[in-house]
Amino acid sequence: MGKNYVDIEDDQGETLRYRKHANGRGLVAHGAKVAATARVEAGAYIEPRAHVLEGAQIAAGAWIEPGAIIGPGAIIDANAHIGPEAAVGAKAKIGVRSFVGARAQVAGGSLIGDDEKILDGEKIATDLRGFRLAA
Repeated sequence: MGKNYVDIEDDQGETLRYRKHANGRGLVAHGAKVAATARVEAGAYIEPRAHVLEGAQIAAGAWIEPGAIIGPGAIIDANAHIGPEAAVGAKAKIGVRSFVGARAQVAGGSLIGDDEKILDGEKIATDLRGFRLAA
């Protein structure tokens, strides 16, 4: 049986230890909390202090930064980037290569399409087709 963790040095020269999540083998940093029922695909990174709740799906290449919260049943698609302290609501879907900025909030059930950018601190709610709703 191979080792179940990986050590990676960050830009500041500190070594971070990531464990492989049992459901998908994606990398989860020490200090992150990921529900056992969440799926974190190989090639995805969950950083310290991030929370991924029940039934969420994190696709290969996705990056969840420190302090971000991914709600239950949310889907973060391939190569999407969720910024620090951002929140993605329950059953929201973030498309391929999309970016959610620092401290941004995506309401539950929202649909963010592929290659979209949500600015730092922005609050977004969409209907089921992805059209933005008035705040």
